[in-house]
Amino acid sequence: MNFEKTTILTAVGAFGAALVGEWDGAIITLLLFMVADWLTGLTVAGIFKKSPKTETGALESNAGLKGLCRKGAMLLIVLVAYRLDLMAGLNGILRTGAIITLVCNEALSVLENVSLMGVKYPAIVDRVIRQLLGKNEDKE
Repeated sequence: MNFEKTTILTAVGAFGAALVGEWDGAIITLLLFMVADWLTGLTVAGIFKKSPKTETGALESNAGLKGLCRKGAMLLIVLVAYRLDLMAGLNGILRTGAIITLVCNEALSVLENVSLMGVKYPAIVDRVIRQLLGKNEDKE
């Protein structure tokens, strides 16, 4: 890796760490789950044409942009929680709580996406997901 690239990556990493705290397992897990949700969402819309986010179920740039904006808002929540932790001296309690909540939300979304692709998983998991997402009707 050349000097310029290393310098840029170091600066971006330092800036990111200053915003959301250290790059620990929690933030890495959140980012991985966000990518998994984004990729499975693209697959549902682009290949399976079953996206509940568009009228046709197919890929739509506006829906994709909204999804990326939501991912940015999630990182903003982590930023706010981290800064509140620093201000109140809470040693990461709010940041960790926010990240855990967001990871759970992303996990549910990934499971919903793979379900739309036809991947089967235990019925109890499906019932819990539907209840958490406010979809109490039976699975088709």
